[in-house]
Amino acid sequence: MVDTKTTGTDMVTEMDKASEALILGRLANERPDDAVLGEEGTDRPGSTGVRWIVDPIDGTTNYLYGHAGFAISIAAEINGEIAIGVVHDPLHGEVFTAIRGHGAFRNGLAIHASAETKLSHALVATGFSYEPDRRQRQAAVLGKIIGSVRDIRRMGAASVDLCSVACGRVDAYYERGLQPWDHAAGALIATEAGALVGNLTGGAPEFEFCLAAPAALFNGLRSLLVDADAANA
Repeated sequence: MVDTKTTGTDMVTEMDKASEALILGRLANERPDDAVLGEEGTDRPGSTGVRWIVDPIDGTTNYLYGHAGFAISIAAEINGEIAIGVVHDPLHGEVFTAIRGHGAFRNGLAIHASAETKLSHALVATGFSYEPDRRQRQAAVLGKIIGSVRDIRRMGAASVDLCSVACGRVDAYYERGLQPWDHAAGALIATEAGALVGNLTGGAPEFEFCLAAPAALFNGLRSLLVDADAANA
């Protein structure tokens, strides 16, 4: 069974709901006093200073159509700072993990962001809104930057994009309009793998913008995106 959320193209399946219920059930048993924020509507307060941020299926459209590029994303926030991130890509049998200050790993092996230094050689991932008018603006941004990079990839799940930056499958990633559950775990994993992750004005990733890239590419790509007015797309 498939429902919609923000628009007719923003889908949620029974599996999204079942996955979140399973994760929340485990958290309720193991960490009953912690806060929880989940994509499918859960916003439970807590008393411990720990908040779990859960996306039960990031990339629901990919999941629904049988494409690769969906994942389960869970982050632990302690006193307002993301401290632990886990992203599980079941089709590829990959589990990406990070603990702040202790590096990033894929299936237990250390991973590192790309060593690419030339923006013209960079493979860049991005995503698009489900709102038709915003998609048009984002396509216009893409048209302004695509000639300055090697190529663009649109995989359909922010957590997968960020983990792809973390392990060097893409050189960089940007997107506007993410929610906390979209980027919480993946941003930490990318950061711990050596990438810079932030917005276009020097702050942390947020709804307005998330950009992830190695230090050698970050400022150049940010300048391209600012010039393309990506923050308003």
